Order: sequence, then C-alpha cells, then structure tokens
Amino acid sequence: MTTPASDPAVRYFDAISAALDGLGVFMRDDSSPLYRHGIVAKVVADYIARLEISFGCWRNRLGFLDKFRISRAESGFPVFQNLLELENDRRTADKRLAAIPEPDELRAEMADFILRHKEFPEALQRSMAERLYLEGIGAGAVFSPFNLAQTVKVSVNPKTFRPYYLVHWAAFDGSANLPLIYMATIEDSSPAMVEQLVAENGKLNEKIDIPLPVDGLLNPELAHRFDDFTEKNSAYTLSPATIATNLDKDFETLHPKQLRRVVLGPFYSAGITENNSVVTEVLSKVRKPENAWLLTWTQQEVFSKAEKPGRRGLWSSEKSTQEFHINTDDLEAARQGVSSYEKHALVPHEAYQALYAAGEARKIFDGYKVHILSKGQVVSDV
Repeated sequence: MTTPASDPAVRYFDAISAALDGLGVFMRDDSSPLYRHGIVAKVVADYIARLEISFGCWRNRLGFLDKFRISRAESGFPVFQNLLELENDRRTADKRLAAIPEPDELRAEMADFILRHKEFPEALQRSMAERLYLEGIGAGAVFSPFNLAQTVKVSVNPKTFRPYYLVHWAAFDGSANLPLIYMATIEDSSPAMVEQLVAENGKLNEKIDIPLPVDGLLNPELAHRFDDFTEKNSAYTLSPATIATNLDKDFETLHPKQLRRVVLGPFYSAGITENNSVVTEVLSKVRKPENAWLLTWTQQEVFSKAEKPGRRGLWSSEKSTQEFHINTDDLEAARQGVSSYEKHALVPHEAYQALYAAGEARKIFDGYKVHILSKGQVVSDV
C-alpha cells in the first residue's frame, strides 16, 4: 500500500530531499563562495550526503513505524530523538536483519498472499520496509548525534614553523534541532609533532606518509582528549569565539587560528512547518508541492588576529594565547561572537517567483545571499 503524495510525511520528505540535493549541487558548483576553498566545500558536501542518507532511512522507517517528529515551529528539521533512535538502530541492524527474510523471499510471499487472499499484504510490506531501513543504515555513513573529528589537511606555517591541521567534525544540536558543521585550522607546537612533521627547510616533511583523511586529530597523544572536547563544545548556544577560546585554554600545545561553523536551517516547507507565517502562506500557493520550500543556512567564522607569547618563569608559567577578532562594528557579528558571517538562502525558482510576486522577497531575503534552484542548477546573486 503506497502512501499518497498528499500525505504530509511524503511532502516533507520530498521537500527536504530536494533541498539537500540542491544544497549539494550548490556546494559542488565552482560559483559557490565556498568553492574557492575547495576542501571546505567538499567537507560540507560530505555532511550533506550523510544527512541525505539519514532522511532516506527515516523515510523507509515510516513504512513500518508510524512515528516521526520534526521541529515544526523552529528549525524545520527532525527532533533530536530521531537521531538517537537511528544511532541505536544502527548498532542492532545486523541482528535484526538476520531475523527478516531476504528481499526475494519477501517479494515471493507478497505475490502469493495477493493471489490467495485478494488483498494487500501489509504485514509483509512492513517487513520489507524494515529490511530496506536496516540495509540503508549499513549502506553509508548517517549523520549521527555527534560525528567524530577527521584531519583532512596537514601543512606547516612558514612563520612559526609549526605543523597545522584542518580538522572537521559535526553535531546535531539537541535543543535547537539544527545540524552544525565545524572546521578548525589548528597549529600544533607539540615537540614530537614538530620534530616528526617539519623538515629542516621549514616545510612539511615529505618522508612522512600521511594517508589523509585521518580519523581524529593527527596528534595521537591528544586525539582522545580532542574528541572529548569537541563533543562537549559543539552546542549551538556556544559562540564560535567561545569554542575557539575554550580550545585554546584546554590544550597547551594546540593553537586554534580559525574556526568555521556552518549552521544548516531553518528549513521551511509549505503546510508542514510553522516557523514563519509569511513564508508559509506564500509557499502554500506554489503549484508543485516539491517546490514549496526554502532552506537557509549561516556560515560563521572567527580567526586569531594575534598570538600573545607565553611566559616561563621559575615559579609559574603561562601558555601562549590567541587574540580572536570579533567584529564589534557589526552588531550582529558581535552578537554571534564571530569575525564574520554570511546568511544564505536556497529556494526553488517557482517558490522564489511566488515570494517575489507577493511582494515579500525583499523583506524575507534581507541580509541573505539568495541562490535559486532551477532545473538542477543553482543561480546565485539574484
């Protein structure tokens, strides 16, 4: 028994799937503002792919469990409990799959049931949906409540002769129900890492083979502590400046030079979300439900403008500390605790036309960089 296209769950999954697919297209587009930092765009695109896998799993899950909640009045994303359940099911997937017949066997049973009883085999269909769900969890990396760090780039700062790493991780904030993607550029003054990674010419030691990406922080002595730190310091309520400052304080030999956070959402979908009455009203007039959505995201960045040298004395010592730049000339940047920020909006062409025709586009997109999705391509700076 198929679910009608008018069903709210179907419309929501169609809309969020189109939005994430469009965002993935945008991140891989050479006109994307992140594309000039190719590795940054790739990191974000990889996390979007994880979200797409998660939503595919949740969609299959509805075939046998009629339970899925989203944050309708705020983020427009699933509530945190859905991610916890997905993570728990991932751990038990193999055991549960062993108790469900193979797909070909289920199909044969379904065909036989229809011929004998002249009705739809709902119980068998639920078993098939559960199998697809459990197989989907194991087919690729889902977006977990917390996604452990990876080191994706290693180089040497020619001024300090310290190795530095580009590290990323991600979290789903349980209070705001928002996916958060983090990237940090961190110098490492640990004597062992400097000796190992920095050659006599002050460049990266080419004799050391580093099979990037590396799970966790490249420094093995600090990797577990770094994982603990990022898991405890990835909440949406913490500003990027606070997270960077905490990192600087907690690790004597790690020196964060830049921290970037991408906050995905809110997401608006006609007839589903209630997070903006004006947007919802206009989107409800869009002819095709799969085009009646709007996805926003914010890119935040804080960077170190200087490093205060450490002091070592007979009775006490102080580590070197970073002075992070907060743009106090911009009230919003100061409120967010960042050096800079960008607000983006991705919207289907039909939905943008509806917002424009209603005279709401200028007000809704004030302060946003707008990107329009049309026929599988993204047009920016409209």
